[in-house]
Amino acid sequence: MASIFTRIIEGEIPSYKIAEDERFYAFLDINPLARGHILVVPKVETDYLFDLDEDLLGEMMKFSKRIALAIDKTMDCKRVGVAVLGLEVPHAHIHLCPINDLYDIDFSKPKLKLSPDEFQEIAETIAKEVE
Repeated sequence: MASIFTRIIEGEIPSYKIAEDERFYAFLDINPLARGHILVVPKVETDYLFDLDEDLLGEMMKFSKRIALAIDKTMDCKRVGVAVLGLEVPHAHIHLCPINDLYDIDFSKPKLKLSPDEFQEIAETIAKEVE
């Protein structure tokens, strides 16, 4: 059975897409820690990030950097935190989260509740800045 991320990539489940190329897909986390919290996933369904081919993993970090720089330009944050947990969905992914404090990337914190219009506005704002 395809992971939820594969179903998002294939358009079976809607998402707030930020960027996409032939190998990767970036979209807003629908349970965000902060406005602009994004997930970057490879299109190849691999459970564990470090099972990815070294070249693909390196390219995933380059793709993630483009997204992080767009977050920096558009969201009110000091940095973009990076987290790899990999337990909640069996599909490798990287969290890019705008942060102003060390504890802003604490996944035990309550998640933001945003409206579809807010998600759409954030996605459009960040997507315009991805180079």
